[in-house]
Amino acid sequence: MASNTASMKGKVFVVTGASRGIGKGIALALGAEGATVYVTGRTTGDGERTIDTTARQVTEAGGEGRAIQCDHGDDAQIEALFARIGDEVDAIDGLVNNVYKIPSPPAWGGGFWDHPIQIWDDQVGIGLRAHYVASWHASKLLFARGEGAAILNVSSPGGQSYHFSSSYGAGKAGLDRLTADMAIELEPKGISAMVLYPGAVATEFIQDAAVEQGMDLSQSQTTTFVGRAAAALLGAPDRMKRSGTIQWVEDLAEEFDLYDEHGKRPPPYPQRVR
Repeated sequence: MASNTASMKGKVFVVTGASRGIGKGIALALGAEGATVYVTGRTTGDGERTIDTTARQVTEAGGEGRAIQCDHGDDAQIEALFARIGDEVDAIDGLVNNVYKIPSPPAWGGGFWDHPIQIWDDQVGIGLRAHYVASWHASKLLFARGEGAAILNVSSPGGQSYHFSSSYGAGKAGLDRLTADMAIELEPKGISAMVLYPGAVATEFIQDAAVEQGMDLSQSQTTTFVGRAAAALLGAPDRMKRSGTIQWVEDLAEEFDLYDEHGKRPPPYPQRVR
């Protein structure tokens, strides 16, 4: 971690949807800085892509990983999640809203009329509404920490330009606006709300698709790279100045001198709207 970020030792974070992908990358990066990280998701057990495995790896990285199963499409489970966390800790330093449901089959290409209506609930219901519900329940624990606590919402360049489908764009654009307005409401409490924009990320899902379709992922960001950028942002002493803004992973990497696990810094996102 760059020297101009705060230590994560003794801090407590919740990362939703952390069994794999970007959520896992963020959880491991926070763990590497010594944080206690609650990781949530539906998949449990000893497999490669489960919250239990992520929690174990967070601990191995130097932090303390705690796995709690949660289906973020179920309000009652989200409520129970934060009730349990509140029983275990007095406060949290940050909530990372990352959970997202990829429609099955993926809604790539075609028009909105070609896709089942259910993909709206997959992408907006999970990717937007569940973030709001989690933030609502997490607010008491964030307020208990007070100034310096943060909400980080993982969004996408799809909030600014066309990616995948109209429902995907609606969910991401809505999340960007939700974050900006949350920032206004949280400002008097000294709590920040920020948006994280990764570029093209080689998640496990994308890697699986690449094998089938012969995609070139050599220029993609890794989940480790995104995680390191998120951890640097959450440790930045000027978080309140960034509240309500979109923070691009590529900009954070340059600012905090970050590289991926291969010692590389992927090129700027080619479709970035400037």
